[in-house]
Amino acid sequence: MAIFLILAPFGAFTLLMLLTSATTSLFAASAICLATIAIDVARGRSVKILATGSALMFAAIGLYIALIDPDFSTLGVKLSVDIGVFLISLGSMLFRRPFTLQYALESVPAETAAMSGFMTANYIITGAWTAAALLMMAANIALLYFPGLPLWSGLAVAFAARNSAIYFTKWYPEYRQIKYGTPARALPISH
Repeated sequence: MAIFLILAPFGAFTLLMLLTSATTSLFAASAICLATIAIDVARGRSVKILATGSALMFAAIGLYIALIDPDFSTLGVKLSVDIGVFLISLGSMLFRRPFTLQYALESVPAETAAMSGFMTANYIITGAWTAAALLMMAANIALLYFPGLPLWSGLAVAFAARNSAIYFTKWYPEYRQIKYGTPARALPISH
């Protein structure tokens, strides 16, 4: 369930980009981010770095298109979103608060969170998401600079990168449990 809420704004953005304008897609994604923040607050959970950063990112890109450049290309919009996600993810690690840590701390007992390796595991999982965003950026840059490439190639890279990050996020806690004896629920989004 948690992974669905985390990815809902991005899924909605992608779907709406096929059906409506970029501005509508971006503002809808921002609104969904705000809704996920409201759900967390209502449940007594922390306001997440990823949700807050994404809400601001989607809104900022939407405002840029609405107020400054209404002819901004679809690929430019997608690249901007990928850059934003990359910066949020990388920034969370540079500020020593990998974005997965907030989700992990809310899903494990305190003694698990205090275990050695818990923070390292969150850096590794956040790093996987950062790498996925980087791959999606690279695919969109390739499509911008080589317009002869089929559009499906960028979609395939995005699909593979995102699904690999999801798989890794689920697999890595199990791997750590087998290798180090860390409880399966010691890492974020293990279910």
